[in-house]
Amino acid sequence: MAGVQTYKLGDWKLQSGETIPDAHIAYKTFGDPKSPAIIYPTWYSGTIDNNEWLVGEDHTLTPKKYFIIIPALFGNGQSTSPSNSNIRPFPKVTFYDNVRAQHTLVTKHLGITHARAVLGWSMGAGQTYQWATSYPDFMDIAVPFCGAAKTSLHNQVFLEGVKSALLAARKNSSAGSCEDGTLSQGEKYRTWTAEEREVGLKAFGRGYAGWGFSQAFYRAKLYESALGFKDLEDFMEKFWETWALSKDPENLLVMLYTWQAGDCSNQAPYNGDFRAAMQGIKAKTLVLPGKTDLYFPPEDSEIEVANMKDGIGKMEAFPSIWGHWAGGPGDSKEDVAWLDQKLREVGLGDSKEDVAWLEQKLREAEL
Repeated sequence: MAGVQTYKLGDWKLQSGETIPDAHIAYKTFGDPKSPAIIYPTWYSGTIDNNEWLVGEDHTLTPKKYFIIIPALFGNGQSTSPSNSNIRPFPKVTFYDNVRAQHTLVTKHLGITHARAVLGWSMGAGQTYQWATSYPDFMDIAVPFCGAAKTSLHNQVFLEGVKSALLAARKNSSAGSCEDGTLSQGEKYRTWTAEEREVGLKAFGRGYAGWGFSQAFYRAKLYESALGFKDLEDFMEKFWETWALSKDPENLLVMLYTWQAGDCSNQAPYNGDFRAAMQGIKAKTLVLPGKTDLYFPPEDSEIEVANMKDGIGKMEAFPSIWGHWAGGPGDSKEDVAWLDQKLREVGLGDSKEDVAWLEQKLREAEL
């Protein structure tokens, strides 16, 4: 398996009209490029290796059968981000901008003209919806899990909370959803001090702690029995604060904007018409929300599927008390097994379509 690679995009024009100068996209591949392709984008704060829990010879996403591509979000620290560039302030990047870059990587650099499936968790699900609406003929199957086609108002409110906790360490306030922090009078853009970084990230992590897992998860004290922490405070410090402190605050804010602004109808030809965007999906779509997910509840997924054309979408909820974490990053073994089974059932197992595809490729090779 190759390690993380980068593909240079040049000056990358964004929906906002801004540009990421000398942009690059990071990615990793698994399997034979001649095999059917699977596109599996990263999630909020996640690096490419954080996606690998769902890839392996013992999983439905096996490199023996598929050419699996994990592209990284702008702002994740591997693709162009504040932490690996001198771009200050960093421009506003949408799902549209990310997926257009991924499509360029996949088609122009990797030479792929069609994918068997696009799938992803959380912000990866948002990118899956973006793929399915921006390039509806490109894939056969779409599986967004624990994510949304359009970021709900309630989700934007949650993100305002953690964003404000992060900004407060710099004595800045949020200017609102999809807006930057307000600067103090006379203050110009500046980087974070070490103290601001630590205080802000710890607050960010503790704010996230009430959302990543469900009430039932905490009631059952699964942070002790399943994850091995000695008590609640140990979990808050060693899980949530440790996670947050491993991140760059500027990177988090770049990706947080992408998440808050998520709306796959915000592009031509849909022009803000959410139903039209859902109607534009042609891939067989399996939507998998978490039953107890506080970010992306099943009710939102029901609305998405109801707006799709007949026979396109189907929804099933993770029967789990792990909240958002049911969909990743692999901590709940029962939920991993459930997801793996659903991927097989939707057509990523030993399906007739895959057998036919491989037979066609063998015939082409003989010619």
